Amino acid sequence: MIKAKANRLLQGGLPMSVWKPEDIDVIGNSMEVRVAALRRDGTLQRPVTIWIVRVGNELFVRSWRGQKGEWFRDAQAQGRGRLWAGSIERDVCFVMETDPELNDQIDAVYRTKYRHFMQYVIPMIRPEVRTTTLKLMPCS
Repeated sequence: MIKAKANRLLQGGLPMSVWKPEDIDVIGNSMEVRVAALRRDGTLQRPVTIWIVRVGNELFVRSWRGQKGEWFRDAQAQGRGRLWAGSIERDVCFVMETDPELNDQIDAVYRTKYRHFMQYVIPMIRPEVRTTTLKLMPCS
């Protein structure tokens, strides 16, 4: 019973659950995914292509443009959106991640996963971009 409750976290009143193992594998191994945040009026933005990293059984994204990214601002404000990765399409909840130690781990995964694109990795691990780290969770 307690575990079931833990799997349905509430972030800002939004019911969330954990990723299915097969989904987290596909999404976490994707080099790029598309996300669209909800706008204030409840419609989805135009999807943007972004990098995604996996730490354990959690998925994280960042805004390459930092706080200026429109998708990020709406994701932060509304907390909901949609993700596409391969054949997977899921409604997601965006949860701010501020733990410095976890952000260090996320930086390390960016460096490893995208090592062939180091000129783009460097901006992704800048302090101002780290402040846009969002955990993605399946959202119902």
